[in-house]
Amino acid sequence: MKRFVQGDSRTQSFLLPEALDDYVTDTNPVRVVDVFVDELDLQKLGFEGVEPALTGRPSYHPEVMLKIYIYGYLNRIQSSRRLEREAQRNVELMWLTGRLAPDFKTIARFRKDNGKAIRSVCRQFVVLCQRLDLFAEAIVAIDGSKFKAVNHRDRNFTSAKLERRMRDIESSIARYLEAMDTADRQEPTIAKARTVRLQDKIAALKEQMRSLKEIEVQLNAAPDKQISLTDPDARSMKTRGTGVVGYNVQTAVDTKHHLIVAHAVTNDGIDRDQLASMAKLARTEMGVDKLTAVADRGYYKSEEILACHEAGITVFVPKTVTSSATAHGRFGKEDFIYDAKTNEYRCPAGERLIWRFSTVERGLKLSKYWSSNCQQCSLKGDCTPGPQRRVARWEHEAVLDEMQARLDHAPEMMRIRRQTVEHPFGTIKAWMGATHFLTRTIGRVSTEMSLHVLAYNMKRVIKLLGSEAVMKAMRA
Repeated sequence: MKRFVQGDSRTQSFLLPEALDDYVTDTNPVRVVDVFVDELDLQKLGFEGVEPALTGRPSYHPEVMLKIYIYGYLNRIQSSRRLEREAQRNVELMWLTGRLAPDFKTIARFRKDNGKAIRSVCRQFVVLCQRLDLFAEAIVAIDGSKFKAVNHRDRNFTSAKLERRMRDIESSIARYLEAMDTADRQEPTIAKARTVRLQDKIAALKEQMRSLKEIEVQLNAAPDKQISLTDPDARSMKTRGTGVVGYNVQTAVDTKHHLIVAHAVTNDGIDRDQLASMAKLARTEMGVDKLTAVADRGYYKSEEILACHEAGITVFVPKTVTSSATAHGRFGKEDFIYDAKTNEYRCPAGERLIWRFSTVERGLKLSKYWSSNCQQCSLKGDCTPGPQRRVARWEHEAVLDEMQARLDHAPEMMRIRRQTVEHPFGTIKAWMGATHFLTRTIGRVSTEMSLHVLAYNMKRVIKLLGSEAVMKAMRA
């Protein structure tokens, strides 16, 4: 072992043993966690047990438990059992808790009983970022991503999935009955063994069918005709792959420093109804009067864009192309130019499409326009297979046109959106591992997501400003 760096002997005693504080450097992120929690008013935030009970066994202070969880999520240790082990062997965690080592049940119970308060702690860190003037540009990118719940796909049922499962069981029973008829023609000893085995399989399938009948009753009573047996709030959602049973997590990310300023956990697999609520939440969290929000085409919905416009929020959302005419190679609506002064459209052939009548469809007031010269038009084959080409215009279509004009003049907004909002999702999912969420029901899942967001934001701010500057701001 000569010419190598030598370690100390495990049995060596030291005259002056090192203090625990010597193992934690001044810039270690664990010190940021310590200062951050110390500066919080836990009672005001709603944590239970801040005031100790007069009788009974002494409890752990919520401050200690919160520090354990924030440290755990900063270091990709989300499990209460793993946190219990780390509290007994991890020097940083020993320093943070003063060598306290709660058992895993106590750790898990703290997260379960203080969900709302923990979510408030996440918002408190966003307030700190606001105080540090990290949201000066007031531009956010909004996006959603599907996260897996603690619910296997085989324990999630829709009407189609249940019907398919019942059909498969009936087919299997029929196949086993045919196999029993075949077994009767074999030698008596072989026939008896096969018959017993097949009867057991048929009995098991009939028991499964009985369970599915009970699930069918629950499914018919469910509002959205879908149930999950392990996590009742989880829902089956489409993804680019095979789909996932889980939650749709919405985030609004600051485009300058890539901090998550607002987030929400939903079990609605479609983003279309989330734009206005997320934009308003982001504006509130950032403490600004004016906000610019950018999202992908999955958020394009007329009512949501109008709600943002009325709230004074400038949005950039590319239009979703759903026109059947465009899909078949004919002129799309964008080929018809609207004249606000005359309230009419001009078609690619130069003809005027005048206002005919107004109607209400899906709750939207629409005006209908068409020309009387379509039958004689040389471009009719490229325009419509019907008698005339009709164009519908929403009463607030000017808001959509204004947004499209903004997007045409600033196409780089889509690139900014992609490089801003995709990274936090990828980072957090990598921290979570293959299983994603560890808790059940939307309330507890929201708490778990808040801890991940807090850890992500804390790492970002430490990277931007340094540990000492962050601690100084916390104490101010």
